[in-house]
Amino acid sequence: LTCHLAVKCTDIDDSIAQGGVCECKKSPYQQLSSGKFCIEKQFKQIVMEALYSLPFFLFEVPNLKLKRPSWLHQPSAMTVFSFVLLSYFLVTGGIIYDVIVEPPSVGSTTDEHGHSRPVAFMPYRVNGQYIMEGLASSFLFTIGGLGFIIMDQTHTPGKPKLNKILLIAMGFIFIVVSFITTWIFMRMKLPGYLQP
Repeated sequence: LTCHLAVKCTDIDDSIAQGGVCECKKSPYQQLSSGKFCIEKQFKQIVMEALYSLPFFLFEVPNLKLKRPSWLHQPSAMTVFSFVLLSYFLVTGGIIYDVIVEPPSVGSTTDEHGHSRPVAFMPYRVNGQYIMEGLASSFLFTIGGLGFIIMDQTHTPGKPKLNKILLIAMGFIFIVVSFITTWIFMRMKLPGYLQP
């Protein structure tokens, strides 16, 4: 049985290793299973090499010496974090829905006396929202996420105990406030939400 770097020879006396080829004396069952492994691996390598080399048969790659521009630098971790947090705020606030549907910033309703009063939440509509409603909800989601991130910072080694206690308290307050306020918002949007 001959296999390129796929069969491990355990007995040095019964094996010959030359140029990456390993020939081992094995039982028929071991030879059959190892042979299947070798054939499958070689077949996958041939297929992948054919797929990778296919574009180079169609296109001639120019010999270019590309150099990274001097103004292009790797962004800092805080920059990436700020970008991710901003995108999270916009997506959870329903920016795509606001662009497509173009809802009003706040709604209005008429009370029993015939007076019109503003309404911040679109009632009885889970799949609809006003702009201010989405911004308020996404602000709370972002505050809750920041609470978890702040609590994760308590595991940083070398941080004083007082700082850890303050971070834990701040993160816990952020999480609890965002959860309770989101619950209140959901009760305002769906008055019978989770009622027995």
